[in-house]
Amino acid sequence: MPQDRPSVPADPTVLHPMPGQPRVVLLKPLITSPLIEVGEYSYYDDPDNPTAFETRNVLYHHGPEKLIIGKFCALGTGTRFIMNGANHRMDGPSTFPFPTMGGSWSNHFDLLTGLPGRGDTVVGNDVWFGNGATVMPGVRIGHGAIISTGSLVTGDVPDYGIVGGNPARLIRTRFDDRDIARLLAVAWWDWTAEQVTAHIPTIMSGDIDDLEAAADSFR
Repeated sequence: MPQDRPSVPADPTVLHPMPGQPRVVLLKPLITSPLIEVGEYSYYDDPDNPTAFETRNVLYHHGPEKLIIGKFCALGTGTRFIMNGANHRMDGPSTFPFPTMGGSWSNHFDLLTGLPGRGDTVVGNDVWFGNGATVMPGVRIGHGAIISTGSLVTGDVPDYGIVGGNPARLIRTRFDDRDIARLLAVAWWDWTAEQVTAHIPTIMSGDIDDLEAAADSFR
């Protein structure tokens, strides 16, 4: 009889986790910018140079605001984060950023300092982004949320919320308030890789009672 396969967690340090699929990259081993933090197993899928995520998908990132993405997030092709560096003055006759164009215009960089910002952009754990989703500066997306294809996310998204549209609106939540609280208390994304490996069927297709029982088994 065939022997059971050993329970070995996936390696979170491998850049391309799917054999034969170079379009998929784990983000944590890819990121070099100190302004971007990504949790283990979060991935980006793109047939066209996914390893350029930092420059092609995180735009106008001049700091000091950070982009923080949790663990186990799935980012579809073209998911983009617009950062606070995209801001322009709006209090004068023109919004054009003259000082950035060089020459003597650069003497007026003081006109671009102190522009209002919305702080860090924070994505929780286990968030799924559909193709072409765009997230505006300072948005906070809760755990377990789903961002529909083509969405423009301009405001915060609640835990386990499903949003869509331009601008994105809350379509519904995946669970009721009581069950969301239970899921947040379990916080399976903070389990060890070995614990996750042992309970993948429960995490993917079990109910919340099963998930709580799994959590209790190693507490």
